[in-house]
Amino acid sequence: MNLEELKPKVTNILAQEQLSVEHRLEEICNVLRDNISYYNWVGFYFKNGDKNELKLSSYAGEPTDHTIIPFGKGICGQVAESNNNFVVPDVNAQDNYIACSITVKAEIVVPLFVNGENIGQIDIDSNTIDPFTDKDERFLEFVNAEVAKVLEK
Repeated sequence: MNLEELKPKVTNILAQEQLSVEHRLEEICNVLRDNISYYNWVGFYFKNGDKNELKLSSYAGEPTDHTIIPFGKGICGQVAESNNNFVVPDVNAQDNYIACSITVKAEIVVPLFVNGENIGQIDIDSNTIDPFTDKDERFLEFVNAEVAKVLEK
């Protein structure tokens, strides 16, 4: 299934108001991981209250020890500070990378904005070197924009 075909699935999941937001986010994580061959771990991190750290929310993939990430640390922590997408074609070439698994070769992190404020992000790990394209960035920006609509309510 290509990225464009997944867009209606994402919006349909988010429209299921009888489910908690966390459950809907977990469903999105599962759909992305299950339908995009090079999305091996998919998770949402959110700002942890007033602390300068991120806290793992919903995810799909292997469990991770990185449930709390300080701002500035790793790719996720850098995105929390920069407010910009960060694509890492080869994690071994990154100095400030937090290894989640020895199988991870690449990562993409896209910030999630609500009312102009960076409140979290979607994080994708891939076991393939350099799989992410501009299409992935645009798709994940779409996903986050749709999630933001739910969180604004």
